[in-house]
Amino acid sequence: MRRKLCCVAAGAGLIVAAATVSAHHAFNSEFDANKPVKVQGTVSKVEWINPHAWIHIDVKKADGTVEKWMFEAGTPNTLMRRGLTKNSLAIGTEIIADGYQSKDGICEPACRANGRDLRLPDGRTLLLGADGGGTPRQ
Repeated sequence: MRRKLCCVAAGAGLIVAAATVSAHHAFNSEFDANKPVKVQGTVSKVEWINPHAWIHIDVKKADGTVEKWMFEAGTPNTLMRRGLTKNSLAIGTEIIADGYQSKDGICEPACRANGRDLRLPDGRTLLLGADGGGTPRQ
């Protein structure tokens, strides 16, 4: 009986793990490697959530209007190991971000991009994205 219970528990664990892995998207399913973007603006919001953090940037255009962008980044744990913390991205911080725009090109409520690099006001450049998964090579 104990062996049967262990087998059922292990099987259930594998099913849950497989569902989680299949729910995670590949770069190519959402973003276009042929649409590189680079924006300069101020941080308006940072979402430190799994599986990917999101950095929201307000970009002031030449006509004075503000274009909203949201850059998908790696996991919060990965970003912290690379030197990016909640404190390094305070609201209002002026940054430069580059990456690849979403395939849909829709900018409502904000333009979306997969982040590659982030330049902080002190001149440091940090890698935002994750390696692999179809992301373009540097």
